[in-house]
This record gives sequence, structure tokens and C-alpha cells, in this order.
Amino acid sequence: MGATTAMATLACGCFWSKEYFLGKIPGVINTRVGYTGGCTPHPTYHQVCTKTTGHAEAVEVTYDPNRLSFKALVRFFFEVHDPTVDRRNKGGQYRSAIFYHTSAQQATAAYLREDLKKRGYAVHTEIEPIDHFWQAEERHQQYCKNRGIHPKSFRKNRWANTSAS
Repeated sequence: MGATTAMATLACGCFWSKEYFLGKIPGVINTRVGYTGGCTPHPTYHQVCTKTTGHAEAVEVTYDPNRLSFKALVRFFFEVHDPTVDRRNKGGQYRSAIFYHTSAQQATAAYLREDLKKRGYAVHTEIEPIDHFWQAEERHQQYCKNRGIHPKSFRKNRWANTSAS
């Protein structure tokens, strides 16, 4: 990570479409999909799908913090999925989670999550330190782009426009 790049790791359901949408944000330099938050080293897609590894399907985002703030990225994250649906049980493969890389990211994520909770939303998004990101198999990288798939536009969620500035 250079002086002009930063990393964010976000989990919110199947990583194929999330990578597609996150990769289109101005300021995003690169995305890759993988697994994090569990206990199995070097997990495979098949293993994660058994819901026994504890890993979430996640997108690692490399971005230019001079063009895109972490706060704006997290707001977009809340737009592309419904954080009020609790997907932590049954292995948590599709759970909503922000895996922070810095204490500043942790504070920003917590602030935005708490803002939504104060507004009455039962947000289940976990905020955890990044431990290890295991890159998914090559066939999963840029899945939609490489196959000419254009996921349906997501419905902008009513909670995404948080009052936090």
C-alpha cells in the first residue's frame, strides 16, 4: 500500500456482484475477492460454501484516498446490500462485515453504523480487524466482468444517506 492508496475489506453477500459495483466507484484502483473472518487457512470456495470455515465472502478494495474517502466507500457499501438482514448464523458466509485496516477506519465504520442504529435500523454489520485475506480462486476474480454479466442495478437503500458528514 503506497502513500496514495489505501485498502478496505468489505463483506456483504455474494462477492461477485459486490466486486462489480465496488469496482465502478471513481477512485477505486483495484478489487479482488476472497475470504476473511474465519479460522480455516487457505480456504477454497467449496470449503467456504460448506459454512464450516467461519469465513465471509469479501471484496478487498484498493482505492485512492485523495479521490475517495473511506467514509464514502462505507456509505456505498451500505447501499449495495441490506445490513438489517442478519446473515451471521449458518456459517456467516454472506454476513455483513467491515474488516478494518486502521483505527481510523474502525472509528469511521462504527460511527456510520451507529448513525444508522440511532435512526432506528437494526443493523447487523460486524466491524472487525482484518486478520488475513485469502484470495479466492482465479475463476472468481472479476467474475461478472469476465463473463459479460451486468448485475441488476441495486436499489439505493433508504438508510445509505446517513446524516454523518
